[in-house]
Amino acid sequence: MLNRAAATAISFLLAAHAFGQSPAPSSVPTANSPAAPGKSVAPSASPTPGTEQIIDSLGEGDLQAAIALLKSNFTNPDAITDTELNRATLAGLLMRMPGGLMLLPPQPRGESAMPESSASFHSEVFDGHVGYLRLGSLNSANLKEMDKNLQDFVAKKVDAVIVDLRASSTGDFAIAAEFAKRFCPKGKALFALRKPAARQNRSFSSDRDPTFQGLIVALIDGDTTTGAEAVAADLRFYDKALLIGQPSAGRAVEYSDLPLPSGKIMRVASAEAALPDGQSLFPGGVKPDLPVEMSLTDKRQIFRLSSEKGMTPFVYETERPHLNEAALIAGTNPELDIPDAQRRNRARERQPARDSVLQRALDVVTSLEIYQKR
Repeated sequence: MLNRAAATAISFLLAAHAFGQSPAPSSVPTANSPAAPGKSVAPSASPTPGTEQIIDSLGEGDLQAAIALLKSNFTNPDAITDTELNRATLAGLLMRMPGGLMLLPPQPRGESAMPESSASFHSEVFDGHVGYLRLGSLNSANLKEMDKNLQDFVAKKVDAVIVDLRASSTGDFAIAAEFAKRFCPKGKALFALRKPAARQNRSFSSDRDPTFQGLIVALIDGDTTTGAEAVAADLRFYDKALLIGQPSAGRAVEYSDLPLPSGKIMRVASAEAALPDGQSLFPGGVKPDLPVEMSLTDKRQIFRLSSEKGMTPFVYETERPHLNEAALIAGTNPELDIPDAQRRNRARERQPARDSVLQRALDVVTSLEIYQKR
């Protein structure tokens, strides 16, 4: 622990010192750096290692010696107090463990430091047979909505479903398991929450038949977090879905909020989700099978607008008018009239970017269906 803490403290102190200089040095001095003006140094074929690489290469003896030398030789000894070293250690750990450690301000009495996400559920059908489920927050209300829509899909003869997890999260892994059960095989393990510090494992399995067993494509990105990452990983683990989009947040953990004496809260990842084969989802997250880039800002705007317009306007391109027989008879040219039409319909021009991830998912569904019919 001392080794890690000292390395983190040194890392943060070096970074803080660098920010205070002008100009900022690009790296700490190394054996390849010139020792003094006028001395020639043979050029090295290998690149100079960065500060983080050097710090990570230090052993416990080097780390202890570095702290001792810093305390006895630094020009401002008052800046290297035990309090400052502890502060640097914590700051460094916060930078090195994103998603695993957070500091929060004091919470008003009666309020939770971990409010539940409130992203809404959305569903529609594309092309008459492709169901779309944007699960939103993984909670009991949205679970009921999903169950209802899956039953409706059966009546509508939907044969493919796109499960959109790009606005999904939950700190309740039991409810996350309920979502996964709707698609994963009965009797199979889903995931486990492992608490290495307490040597405790909490396992979740499917105790019901899946509701939908047709073609499934799941969409993920950086807003897919906590329990939703476990759902996405399960869909792929049991070969139930192809994952499209961008890597998930890498926060498939259960958090504990620990109060500090000042009233501030230290949020710590106290348990990690792991697949049945033992693979942990933290901090690596879930990687898509088919990467598709899309701005999170554009996606969030589309999701807000889709509550009124649906997703269709953000998936299908508006067909460009062409010169045809009817236009010739009427003495008009739709191709030349396009600019006027666009000026009269500026609201349409202000629409956000298309949902390229959902577009790709629909393309994949179409391609697979064509292949299966051969």
